[in-house]
Amino acid sequence: MCYTRQAFPPVAAFLVYMKLKSIAEVKNLRGKKVLLRLDCNVPLRGGKIADDFKITRSLPTIQYLLERGARVIIVSHLGRPKGAEKKLSLRPAQKLLEKLLGQKVELAPLARVEHPEIFDRMKSGEAAMLENIRFLPGEEKNDTTLSKQLAKIADLFVLDGFAVAHRAAASVAGVAKYAPSYAGLLLSAEIAALSKITTKPRRPLVMILGGAKPETKIPVLEFFLSKADAILLCGTVAVEYFTALSGKKSFFTPALIRRIESASRAGKIIMPVDAVVGAKDGAEAELISAAEFQRSLSAGGIRKEMYDIGPATTQLFASRIKRAQTLIWNGAMGKFEVPVYSHATKAIARLFVGRSKGHAFGVCGGGETVEVIRSLGLLSDIDLVSTGGGAMLEFLSGKKLPGLAALRKK
Repeated sequence: MCYTRQAFPPVAAFLVYMKLKSIAEVKNLRGKKVLLRLDCNVPLRGGKIADDFKITRSLPTIQYLLERGARVIIVSHLGRPKGAEKKLSLRPAQKLLEKLLGQKVELAPLARVEHPEIFDRMKSGEAAMLENIRFLPGEEKNDTTLSKQLAKIADLFVLDGFAVAHRAAASVAGVAKYAPSYAGLLLSAEIAALSKITTKPRRPLVMILGGAKPETKIPVLEFFLSKADAILLCGTVAVEYFTALSGKKSFFTPALIRRIESASRAGKIIMPVDAVVGAKDGAEAELISAAEFQRSLSAGGIRKEMYDIGPATTQLFASRIKRAQTLIWNGAMGKFEVPVYSHATKAIARLFVGRSKGHAFGVCGGGETVEVIRSLGLLSDIDLVSTGGGAMLEFLSGKKLPGLAALRKK
């Protein structure tokens, strides 16, 4: 083994908050065939991996299995292919793993799913990777036949892709019904960290909620309205709220708006007081008050879109972040990939990191949130950088994740 990004000690301490069966509990792995579900759904540019974060985070689990003589068969997906699309092959992930592990990792055709006896030829400490499991139509349908076929491949199943734990898919929840199933080291670590927040968080608990896809953030907002000491709303979540107040169609219901208004009066919801608006490409950017932005919505049209929070809002957010004992962050302040709209997101990121690992317990997740922190070189300075965006949100909003059901201790 030649590469380690971050190690996760294989101990039961990770499972204090949620009792999952851990791969660390299996006494003898030598010679065992382990079907290992990872999340290799990473961005590609020009056929090459643009961000290896999710893959490298599972390295400790892969290494743990190989070093104990297991025969590891990795299963994952990439994108949303329509049939066997060559451009969505897992070959880039397979090549990366060979480089990181310093050993051969065979890319096995999916035909082997119907002929699992071929994997009997693998030797202890060897690894293989099945081609993109979504090339098979039964994967996303959680097809029973495919689930059973996957279970026959190995002696036991390990789920280490937290980012897919909320999927009712054959290679996630389906296979776990038909094979002895365990949580990998990464999955265990993520669940333990997130469970600290949902059970007995240190106070004050401050949540930063922004980014895109407001419809996915609203259940989290509703769940934490009664649990957080402060929720800082930004990004399209804040825009969606302003849209609702203007009487236009929105994901915010009248009942939720009333709850938010009540929480705002109590100082628990912090809304932007100023905003940077302009064109999508950053042209004509200007600073206006949130009240002015609200008036432009109510007037029947938006002259410019809101793409960042302003300095007054950044200071307002900072005052809450500096007092926090538990911090949760999902979603950028705005369109951070455009330089003129990146200032608040980068400032909040530095504040968040400065407060984490010592002053407060900090957890963040979501693709764009991780991208920002990684661009600043600060990933290692946060208690937990989750690999799961949607899974993290669903877990924090109190939903049951299908992939975890079969991993619970009886």
